[in-house]
Amino acid sequence: MADSELLDLGVEKPVTTRQFSYKLSSPTPFLWTMVLFLILVGFLAAILYRQAHTAFMTNPGLNGFILGVLAIGIILVFTQTMSLRSEVRWFNAFRAAGSVEKAGRAPKLLAPMSTLIGKGGEVRLSGVTQRTILDSIGTRLDESRDTSRYLVGLLVFLGLLGTFWGLIGTIGAISNVIQSLDPSAGDSNDILGSLKAGLTAPLAGMGTAFSSSLLGLSGSLILGFLDLQAGRAQNRFYTQLENWLSSVTDTTVDGPREFKAEPGAMVSTERSLAAMTSLAEGIQGLVKNMRSEQQMLRDWIEAQQEESKSLRRTLDRLSTRIDSETKPSGRTRHDNGSE
Repeated sequence: MADSELLDLGVEKPVTTRQFSYKLSSPTPFLWTMVLFLILVGFLAAILYRQAHTAFMTNPGLNGFILGVLAIGIILVFTQTMSLRSEVRWFNAFRAAGSVEKAGRAPKLLAPMSTLIGKGGEVRLSGVTQRTILDSIGTRLDESRDTSRYLVGLLVFLGLLGTFWGLIGTIGAISNVIQSLDPSAGDSNDILGSLKAGLTAPLAGMGTAFSSSLLGLSGSLILGFLDLQAGRAQNRFYTQLENWLSSVTDTTVDGPREFKAEPGAMVSTERSLAAMTSLAEGIQGLVKNMRSEQQMLRDWIEAQQEESKSLRRTLDRLSTRIDSETKPSGRTRHDNGSE
């Protein structure tokens, strides 16, 4: 009724103009944020090069694997974000040309929308079609981030694996040092020399534990931030696409008459509530993961402190025992000299 009244009054129908002027935003700002973050990380790594190189060389095999996983994750996240650019270009070309066949190369992420819309110039969708398109695109966006989320958890696991690996080596090396000490086999200088040589292996194990944990947690932090930026770019893409689909949805096809006054408002509100709920759940899960990682790190630090205290007590006992063994021998030599 409203459209026919506007035409009778000589006013042009505004829907088509609004449809063809709508454009999606490019994810380039998020890409620049990711690039600047990596530049900052590289700058910090260059400043701490000596310390980082020393920590890396304590276990180059595991640490190199951690850096390799991080590099793969970074490339994957950038690929996911840059893939949105081709989808945005196709959508904007489709809105400018008014036809799917004139929009150029067929999209991948928006393939369901391209198939359902067809070749028509003026787009009017039913509510069922809109929900089908949004659900399909939302599922594809979520699936594209599954690998990056897995790599974030894998980096944390590799860091903890290196930690426990180093602790196992440290405990075994300390046990071997204690068993190899024999105060009756020689003087105190020889015993201290063997003790000094034996402590090299425990210290190397602690270096492995610290370096692997440092690289694993740092890598998970870097990749987690990049994945967060990719998620923000995908959310904005999804939200803008949802807004446009709501503007071209005709609820007269499958909706009751009392809901025809606001065809896109109810759908947009429901999607907004669903997006806010999903965002809250994601933030809650991220906070829970960060708390669990912090608790694991605190537990590991406390375990390291206990190991250090135990090692110090062992060394104190050994020093006391060595002193008690060397004093009688010194007195015996003095008595023999007096005779």
